[in-house]
Amino acid sequence: MKRINDAFAFARDARVLQGTLAVSAMERLHDLLAEVSGEVSWQLEGFRGERGEPMLHLTVGGCIPLACQRCLEAIPFELGVDSLLEVVPANADLSQDELEDDSRDFLPVEKELDVAELVEDEILLSLPVAPRHERCGLPGAAGAGERINPFAALAELKGKPN
Repeated sequence: MKRINDAFAFARDARVLQGTLAVSAMERLHDLLAEVSGEVSWQLEGFRGERGEPMLHLTVGGCIPLACQRCLEAIPFELGVDSLLEVVPANADLSQDELEDDSRDFLPVEKELDVAELVEDEILLSLPVAPRHERCGLPGAAGAGERINPFAALAELKGKPN
């Protein structure tokens, strides 16, 4: 898999990389999948931001078979990752205001960047917390219309002689 030797130069020189990545190579995803198969396509573009800061634009597409949290069967999930990341030195001191700014996503790197790891990270961030089929419903939703009163049997006994 591709490694970028200098992420800052990659962004400064407006380079572009693209390729595919096998789902089987993304081990942190395996526990979330119904089956480990297929591949995803990705593209990484470097550029300079409005303030001259090094930026990366990552897009990832493809379909992965997530495991339904209710029945454990496959749910085809279409990836639509589209991330803008500001490259910062790994030891950069970011202010609290910068960290809380929701319009910016930081990518701390030493110099070298593992593209496969970045792609997997961004896929993990894009996944639903608890994927489920529509037909599987929410936990506790089954029979929600028929609410059973646990004291109904006691009410029937009330007033009956011993």
